[in-house]
Amino acid sequence: MLYFLFEYLQNIDVPGARLMSYITFRSGAAFVLALLIAMVFGRKIISRLQLMQVGEIVRDLGLEGQMAKQGTPTMGGVIILLAILVPCLLVGNLSNVYMLLMVLSTIWLGTLGFMDDFLKIKRRNKEGMKGKFKIVGQVGLGLMVGLTMVLSPDVVMRENVEVTPATDTAEAVVTYKTEDIKSPQTTLPFIKNHNFNYESLTQWMGDHAATGGWAVFVLIVIFVVTATSNGANLTDGLDGLCTGTSAIIGVALAIMAYLGGNIIYSSYLNIMYIPGSAELVVYMSAFIGALIGFLWYNTYPAQVFMGDTGSLTIGGVVAVFAILIRKELLIPILCAIYFAEDLSVLMQVSYYKLSRRITGTPRRIFKMTPLHHHFQKPGNAGIDAILQYPITPVPESRIVTRFWIVGILLAVITFVTLKIR
Repeated sequence: MLYFLFEYLQNIDVPGARLMSYITFRSGAAFVLALLIAMVFGRKIISRLQLMQVGEIVRDLGLEGQMAKQGTPTMGGVIILLAILVPCLLVGNLSNVYMLLMVLSTIWLGTLGFMDDFLKIKRRNKEGMKGKFKIVGQVGLGLMVGLTMVLSPDVVMRENVEVTPATDTAEAVVTYKTEDIKSPQTTLPFIKNHNFNYESLTQWMGDHAATGGWAVFVLIVIFVVTATSNGANLTDGLDGLCTGTSAIIGVALAIMAYLGGNIIYSSYLNIMYIPGSAELVVYMSAFIGALIGFLWYNTYPAQVFMGDTGSLTIGGVVAVFAILIRKELLIPILCAIYFAEDLSVLMQVSYYKLSRRITGTPRRIFKMTPLHHHFQKPGNAGIDAILQYPITPVPESRIVTRFWIVGILLAVITFVTLKIR
């Protein structure tokens, strides 16, 4: 809204109106606004949730300090949603297809998570929305984003080409093709030019290879959105864990969006240039500000939990954002904590069922899943698990801090991969 107002003021030569045309200024404004909204209105929302008796329902799993969390206000993801959407609506360019997709994804997943939290509170148990309905919502979003990228004329990219020097002493030069094109290409580390075209997987379709490539791309989008959203949902199990980890991921994605939306920096990293994608930096700045502001109340001991309203939204928008800047194949590195949580549950359930079928005695791999709970359980304490380390339970705040450190390391590694060929 303010963006269009300042655009009008710029056209009539009002001094200072040009500031809104700079991505860096609007990103800074979005960050500050989101941070202030989360911190100022967060307190009021928490108080309101307390009056409504919207408290967390905790099952006794024998974890240190767990039962003390009983009754802590949940559904605090509303704070995150408000702190993201308001700055984007104020200083974002709502005519930009990438910004529109991110705003729509936030509302879509926020509504899905809110419905799940509402049912949990209404029924007074941990059983909210059935898993199949969550999956349908996540798949629906993935399909919507994928098809928009296929059909929208504004979603284009410009392919980078590395020109080999004529002499051994000269450096290679990265140039870009002259026209913007629609292509199901993405960024893949460790290969020349970092470009991977999904059409290469459907060459056997002959004249329909391009259509097949886009079909594969849409399927990848659906899978990435679903897996990442669920991964963030599982990560939200300790005070500040999902919030801090996701803020680190957000910083990395914001930098990637800025680099990929600037033809000079794209050339330096030898990655594809995506016209218009720099607007996503404004969204991600609001996202980071919202998470840091929410962390003010969510850090140990938490005054509020985000619930599925926050966690499903966070994971989903991280996935959609990475897809829009064509970095979805870097998510397994950048969001490895999400997927470690996902895989720990999958491995635990699968091994439990398999061991029971083969030996008649069920066994576990981890003491408890998702993965972060494994570190809270004491070793050799009657749990028949393959992995018993650590023997002494790790304090919750220490687990969270160490996961944040791992998240920072993963973000650095993700950037390093862009310079390795």
